[in-house]
Amino acid sequence: MPVPRSILGKQDITDMDLEVVAGAWPDDVRGHYVVSTSDQRTRPRHAFFGDGIIARMPLRPGPDGRFPWRARVIDTPSVRLRGKRPDLFNAGAVGTDSPWGFVNAANTAPLPWGDRLFATWDAGRPVEVDPVTLEFVAEVGHRDGWKPAMDHAVLPLVSTTAHPVIDPERGCLWSVSRDVLSGAVSVVRYDGSGTRVQRWDVENAALPQATHTITQTRDWLVLADTAYKIEVDEIFGGDRTAPNNPDGPVLLIRKDDLVPGRGTVTCTEFRLAPEVNHFYAGYDDSAGIQVVMEHSEGVDIGMYLREDDIDAHGRPVDPALRGMYSHGMTPALTTVMQFDPETGRILELARARDPERWWQAELSAIDWSFEGQTAPTRHHLIYLGFHPEAINQRAMRNYEGRIDPSLFPAEETPAVLVSHDREDLKALSEWTFALDDYPTSPSFVPRGHGTSRYAGAEPGGHEGYLVVAVHNDDRFRVELFDAADVGRGPVAVLAPPNGTTVPFLIHSAWMPEAVPAPDVERLRFADDLDARLDKMDPELAATARQVAEELDAR
Repeated sequence: MPVPRSILGKQDITDMDLEVVAGAWPDDVRGHYVVSTSDQRTRPRHAFFGDGIIARMPLRPGPDGRFPWRARVIDTPSVRLRGKRPDLFNAGAVGTDSPWGFVNAANTAPLPWGDRLFATWDAGRPVEVDPVTLEFVAEVGHRDGWKPAMDHAVLPLVSTTAHPVIDPERGCLWSVSRDVLSGAVSVVRYDGSGTRVQRWDVENAALPQATHTITQTRDWLVLADTAYKIEVDEIFGGDRTAPNNPDGPVLLIRKDDLVPGRGTVTCTEFRLAPEVNHFYAGYDDSAGIQVVMEHSEGVDIGMYLREDDIDAHGRPVDPALRGMYSHGMTPALTTVMQFDPETGRILELARARDPERWWQAELSAIDWSFEGQTAPTRHHLIYLGFHPEAINQRAMRNYEGRIDPSLFPAEETPAVLVSHDREDLKALSEWTFALDDYPTSPSFVPRGHGTSRYAGAEPGGHEGYLVVAVHNDDRFRVELFDAADVGRGPVAVLAPPNGTTVPFLIHSAWMPEAVPAPDVERLRFADDLDARLDKMDPELAATARQVAEELDAR
C-alpha cells in the first residue's frame, strides 16, 4: 500500500521540531519554507476542501540545532463563524456552505509578495496572513470588486484562481473572477493596499470549467481553462459522470489594455489540447510567448475516492483514502508551447513524456525571482507515479475512449523528481523515491545573493536547492536536493520523531525573510457587511457583527 494511509489524517495541528537525520545541512541555505494545506478535520467529502492551514519552517537551525515547524489554521471570517456555530455549516461535494455563505478555505498555495504572504484558493479571494505568526490579516479587496459567482449575504463565493501572479514591474497582483455558470471571466488587479480591486470583463470569452492557474510575461497575461469540472448532479448527491473537457481555450490579454476606468478588455483566444492544470510562462516575451504546460490528461482532480469504490485492479479502495482525488490514468505529458497573438497560432517547441517512469505531473518548482523568470534554466517537476489503488473504476468508466489501460504499468511505480531543461525539456537529472514515499510540492531556494532579494547569484533555477516535503507512514520528512544535480539524492534530510506524520500538503513556496505584516490600508471584514445583513435572521446577523468587532480589536 504505497500511498501513505496517514496522508488524510485528522489529527490536531501541533508544532514540531525537525532535526537532521541524514547528510549535512549546508551553511548557505537561507530563508523560509512555507506550505499550504487543507485541514482534514473540517474537510467535507473531498480532501481539498478543508479550512486553510499554512505552515512555515526556517531553513536555518535554531540554537538547539533543530528546525521549528509551525502550522496554523488561518482564522478567516468563515473559520471564526464556524467556530461560533459549527452546527450551521454543511459539507457538500465541492465545499462547505452556511446561512452566511460559502467558506473561503484559502488552503491551496502560499503566495509571497516581498515581505508579505498570501494564501489562495480557487473559490475565494486571496487571504493575507502574517508571515511570523501565520494569523489572518485580511481578505484582498471588497467583495463587490470581485463580482462574486454567488453573492451570499456575508461570505460570497468568488470563483477565482489558486495561482494569481505578482507583476514585478507593475507592482501589482493579477488574478481573475469567473462566473461558474457561463464561464465568463474577468481580470482583477490589486495594487497592494486599499480596500478595493480593479476589474475588467474579458469580451467574448469564457473559461467553461475553471481557471486554477494564470501566468504572465512582461506584456501579457495568459489564462487557460483548467481541467476541473463541477458537475451539478454530484453537488446534489448523484454520481459524477462527466469527464473533464479534452481541450480548452487559452486567452492572451495585453497588460497595456488593462486601463483604469475601462470596464472591459479584449483577448486573443487559442484552443489547446490536451487539458492542463499548471503552466508557467517565461517573463521575457521578446522572442515570443513561451509557456511550460503541465498537461493533466487523465487526471480528474474533482473525482474523489469513496469508501464503496473499486480501484483500477478490482480491489475495494481502502477507507483510509476516502476523499483523496482519483490519480492519473494516462502517462504524464509536459510541453513548451509558443503562442502568437498576431496569427492566433500555437507552436509546440518541446515535449517530455516517458510512460515507463513519469505518471502524473503533480507539482513543480521554478526560480520565482524576477531574474529567474526572465531567463529560466530549469523546470523541476515531481511525477507522483502510477498508483492503481488511488484510481477508481468510476473514473475509468467516465474516461473510456480517452485513456488506454494497456499503458498501465504492471505494478505501481514510484514518484520521480526530474530537473528538465527549460528550453527543450530534456531530463538533465532525476531522483526516484521509495515506493512508499509520497513527495509534495518542491520549492526552489537560490544560492548566494543576486541583484534582488529573491534572486541568487546565478538565477534561473539551476544554482541553489530544492526543498521537498515527503509523506511516509513511518514519519514525515523534509529533503534537501542540490538543484544542479538532484540525481545525487538528498544532500540532507530533516525529520521529526519516528511515527510523526502530517496530513497531505499541497503547494509550497520560499521566502527570503519572515517579518511582521506591514501596516498598510486593507479591507476590514466589517467593510464587507452591508444592508444584506439586515435581511438575515437577527441572531445570525449579530454573530457576523461580533466576528467583525473581534477582528477589528486585534
